[in-house]
Amino acid sequence: MTCAAKTDGRCTQTPQAFVWSGKPLGQARSAPASFYTSQEVFQAEVNQIHLKHWIFIGRTDQVAEPNSYLAVDTVGGPVLLTRDQNGELHAFANYCRHRGAQLVEGCGRRQRLVCPYHAWGFGLDGRLLRAPGMEDVPGFDLDKESLIPIRMAEWAGNVFVNYDDSAPDLMTHLGGFPALFASHKVEDMRWVFGVEIPAACNWKMLLENAMETYHTGIVHARTVGAQTSMTFDGEENWAAIQVQSTMTTAVLDKSAPAPFPQIASLDEQAKKGTYFTLLHPTTQFVFAQDCMWWLAVRPVAPDRSVLSVGGCFPKDYVALPNFQELAQPYFTRWESVAKEDVGILERQQKGVSSVLFKPGLLSSRDDVVHTMGEWIRQRIGTAIYNDPF
Repeated sequence: MTCAAKTDGRCTQTPQAFVWSGKPLGQARSAPASFYTSQEVFQAEVNQIHLKHWIFIGRTDQVAEPNSYLAVDTVGGPVLLTRDQNGELHAFANYCRHRGAQLVEGCGRRQRLVCPYHAWGFGLDGRLLRAPGMEDVPGFDLDKESLIPIRMAEWAGNVFVNYDDSAPDLMTHLGGFPALFASHKVEDMRWVFGVEIPAACNWKMLLENAMETYHTGIVHARTVGAQTSMTFDGEENWAAIQVQSTMTTAVLDKSAPAPFPQIASLDEQAKKGTYFTLLHPTTQFVFAQDCMWWLAVRPVAPDRSVLSVGGCFPKDYVALPNFQELAQPYFTRWESVAKEDVGILERQQKGVSSVLFKPGLLSSRDDVVHTMGEWIRQRIGTAIYNDPF
């Protein structure tokens, strides 16, 4: 899909009941067990996908002030996002150049980053400023021992890193993705919420689950309840569905008006529901009528992942004196629903580990699940996946 029809730079693509590719409905099946359990497959995914594509690590406003930092774990190791004293944004490998100790955890502000092992000190621009005990080392040069930079790019306040310097740039990877959600004005939003949830399941399960509404009336019967969705054509590196509801899906109580109004700039399609998206390989951005949140998945092992959930609101909402009180129902929904999903996916992980597991037929509501599996199969180069599912 290309957003050929645009208004003021906005995509006017219309979703449909479902979009199918690969084997036709009635023949397509879920992936084989090894797709979720094999160390060989997992390592191929790390090498051929995760270390070659853009990884979402957070928002620029999480490091809004000079001399601020944010430490993030990725499949390629710990990353440090900083804003130096001049206001410039950087991404570095989060380890000391001496013997590799992780420099910092969490987030904060400080003039310099001091290694907790041997007290080497680095500026927020990555320069080595001080290396006590190295004065007698012949040829030691502070300027040659700076932190290792990581390729970084930004879209609408969202920051990504890439371990492959030869990979296409971020905007090429995104394609028409930004245009579809332009009316939400994500660049004017502010980060307000974050939580990390360990998950004893394969990373793909978390994202497959996030891109179908088949399960919502069952797994989330007491929270979000049953949902219906429409599917966009998408492009090579992203997919999107829209849950049809004129009211935000970001709160659980539908008996009262939402705490916040709809974003004033929304186009007509955006007013019809909430966009649930998959930005390959590991990020879901959700664009509701009044906010944006994300699920970012970090693969750890074939049967272990970490799910990071974060949320943003328009800056005008965040400035309200009673913002925290108004936003609490959103925070509750984001965390509680994510934990419900993790619970069922941990049971799925146990199920596919059975020596008797056989892939089941997919439903029409599994269309993005099928598309995602094909996207991965085509890239990991493992012979067992030469044939479509």
